[in-house]
Amino acid sequence: MTKLTIGVDVSKDHLDIHVLPAGDVMTVKNRKASFAGLVRRFRKLGPEIIVLEPTGPYHRAFEQAMHDAGLPICKVNPLYARRFAQAAGILAKTDRVDAAMLARMGFALDLEPQQPQRETVASLREMAMFRRGLMKESTATLNRQKVLTDALLKRLCAAQLRQIERQVKQLDAEIRRAVAADHQLKRYKEILTSIPGISDVTALTVLVEMPEIGTLSSSQVASLAGLAPMTRESGKWKGKSFIQGGRAVLRHAMYMPALVAARHNPDMRVLYERLVASGKPAKVAITAVMRKLIILANTLIKADRKWLAGPAV
Repeated sequence: MTKLTIGVDVSKDHLDIHVLPAGDVMTVKNRKASFAGLVRRFRKLGPEIIVLEPTGPYHRAFEQAMHDAGLPICKVNPLYARRFAQAAGILAKTDRVDAAMLARMGFALDLEPQQPQRETVASLREMAMFRRGLMKESTATLNRQKVLTDALLKRLCAAQLRQIERQVKQLDAEIRRAVAADHQLKRYKEILTSIPGISDVTALTVLVEMPEIGTLSSSQVASLAGLAPMTRESGKWKGKSFIQGGRAVLRHAMYMPALVAARHNPDMRVLYERLVASGKPAKVAITAVMRKLIILANTLIKADRKWLAGPAV
């Protein structure tokens, strides 16, 4: 083992670090004041990759410091990291063990560095997450209101719904302002919303959940969205293909646009009707439309052109 990889397990208060092949371990506070020393040490080591798992807000400052220093860093799906540890026969789960397994994962899988997330996209992602929370809260409040009989509780629910509505409007206005102020995002949004079935909200979800869009191949974009069919075959046995994994928020956001596109987008309507006519269940046909939509969006952004009616891409 000659390639030098570093695994970093991130928690709220500290970072556990494991360096391969030397096997060096260290623990430092998860504070900006600690990052300068880490940058100097990592630069001397010259790692080919620094691997970590995303941990909500706790990894962001460290990740940004590594990007700013020009160090190669890669975030991996926590589920995949855990499966890798299990495959290696490691059942224990501690911060130090996780750091060591992340380092081994970076070496074994030859992980590649990722580009830093733009500050505007990160801010929009946070606002979009907050908006989704408000919409869930609104739905829950509406459901409660339907079964209430007390007049006071009904008034409180109505007031809560009005407050949520005001907050959603404020968020939408800020999101529109932020997108309009960013030339690239503004152009991408124009391209996405030119596709029949994709609304402003869906376009924003695509941009914040898949910032790589426009740089991927068709198979990559479908896989990242969790819309690529997984083939299941073994010997003479052949099972049904199905979708799994990927970015759930993006996949869920594409469902309603696919329903609309299956009716009002000429290309997608032809695809949907052909699949249904061949005996495919309606859900399978809608999933195919979802996959076609995200591939189309990626293709148009890559080509920097809006959608035009014609043969399906």
